[in-house]
Amino acid sequence: MDLQGAVVLVTGGASGLGAATARTLVARGAKAVIVDRDEARGTALASELGCVFAKADVTDAAQVEAALEAATKLGPLRVAVSCAGVGWASRTLDKTGKPHDLDLFKTVIGINLIGTFNVLRLAAAAIAKSPALADSARGVIVNTASVAAFDGQIGQIAYAASKGGVAALTLPAARDLAPAGIRVVTIAPGIFDTPMLGALAPEKRAALAADVVFPKRLGDPMEYGALVAAIVANDYLNGETIRLDGSLRMPPK
Repeated sequence: MDLQGAVVLVTGGASGLGAATARTLVARGAKAVIVDRDEARGTALASELGCVFAKADVTDAAQVEAALEAATKLGPLRVAVSCAGVGWASRTLDKTGKPHDLDLFKTVIGINLIGTFNVLRLAAAAIAKSPALADSARGVIVNTASVAAFDGQIGQIAYAASKGGVAALTLPAARDLAPAGIRVVTIAPGIFDTPMLGALAPEKRAALAADVVFPKRLGDPMEYGALVAAIVANDYLNGETIRLDGSLRMPPK
């Protein structure tokens, strides 16, 4: 699928992986709608890139529908990328024996898994209305899981569960949406240099990079954006979760 002139929607697009994705797709000729809760950052990036910003919480159906409406005003929607997500660390039992906070678990699942599904289902409905291209293709939805879906560390039970759910829904979603000509692919990033890691001390960041096999560094968000663009371009990629991690396998802690 050609990105030139294609309408794309990117959630979590104001920073990190989402911002890198928006930059990459716009640079390749796409017309983007950046979706985020951070209005200040989202508006600034949209202004810089010459695209549209839509403030929305991915767990809110009405807000996501409004963002999709803004996208379809630009033309037929072809691509939706879900990068919105959160991560908080907490053990099933802490050192005092206190159990994991249930509301925190629900919040992580709500944003990372239910929010991703909410965008997927609503974006699919919008893409399904777009005119068919070659091979009856209409578009592609790219989700973001994490290597934690497979190698969840101590304290990552909520995050790993949420991202494992995203990986697990990929194939059935691709099968469900095949009659509409919509592909579904998930990226499972390793340790990327995003705002989520920005608060860590330099020595902690260096320790994380040391676990990467090669290249021995944190991932560059633009490498995530480049993979999104490659997924869009390759019409035979479908129903798969792709690890983007420098061959990292996360240790227990």
